[in-house]
Amino acid sequence: MNGGMTRRTFSLATATGLAHLHARGVGDVRTVTGPIAVHELGVTLMHEHVVTDLRTPSERLPGDYDRDDAIRTSRPYLEELLSAGAKTLVEPTPIWIGRDARALRALSEQSGMQIVCATGIYGAAGQRFIPDFAHEESAEQLAERYLREIEQGIGRSGVRPGIIKTGVNAATPLPDVERKLVRAAALASRRSGLALASHTGPAAAAREQLKILDAVGLPPESFIWVHAQNERDQEKRRAVAAEGAWVELDGISPKSAAWHLECLKELAYAGFLDQVLISQDAGWYRPGPERGNRFRGYTFILNTFVPMLRSAGFSEAEVDRLLITNPARALAS
Repeated sequence: MNGGMTRRTFSLATATGLAHLHARGVGDVRTVTGPIAVHELGVTLMHEHVVTDLRTPSERLPGDYDRDDAIRTSRPYLEELLSAGAKTLVEPTPIWIGRDARALRALSEQSGMQIVCATGIYGAAGQRFIPDFAHEESAEQLAERYLREIEQGIGRSGVRPGIIKTGVNAATPLPDVERKLVRAAALASRRSGLALASHTGPAAAAREQLKILDAVGLPPESFIWVHAQNERDQEKRRAVAAEGAWVELDGISPKSAAWHLECLKELAYAGFLDQVLISQDAGWYRPGPERGNRFRGYTFILNTFVPMLRSAGFSEAEVDRLLITNPARALAS
């Protein structure tokens, strides 16, 4: 099968792919402008950034972030994605890394793109984004912080997160502080019903996290293994899928597309396509001296990777599953 996927094709796929979820009464999804029914999600990219600050906290200065400029810079990219056929974008930037709920809400209102934002604390990147209070508080106390945002909103913004995000480094066994962050996210996920997405990479770290989830009574289907494409052993990736977790192949780009396609084919052949999520990990507006001018757009999957999937033998129903049905199942609470 050849050719790009048109907006009309996406529209028809959305209606087909989500009708059965709606009929089963699957729950709502929280976006930055309020809850929506799961069948309204449409084509969804599960891991894209809009505003993110990867500088260390000591490098950040008062006044080096301009929200209005962030909105002006980001909006055309969201409108381009909407025109390409997507309806929803998951923005998994957690606490302490430049998350701006007010900007996300304004961008959603102005562009028409449905946006899901995150709560949680990120332990990856050498643990440099873990705030002091997270070292001091227990997992239970951190979970209460997340739940306050989930139930009451982020600060005074009124925006309620629709996903929980954490992250670990590649080394196993996981250090105590990273295990605590995973446990906190799992406790909040169990009580709220929101999915837990964890920046991970290697399969060994994913499997260790699944044991932490099991200890608090959270089922593996609540866990999204982020950056699963970084595991180079296909058998190890399949083993995590066999435990029931979501396998997220993100970072899809012109340079990586062939490897992502190989990973997808392996998972599909093994019967795990119902557990796969795809995205680009693209964007984003950068506060500080760069002021967001290195933005990477969001349309590569829809304009280029989908035709690659078709050429490789993936059916319309399978593409529908990757971009519509699977995200809906992962996000619905």
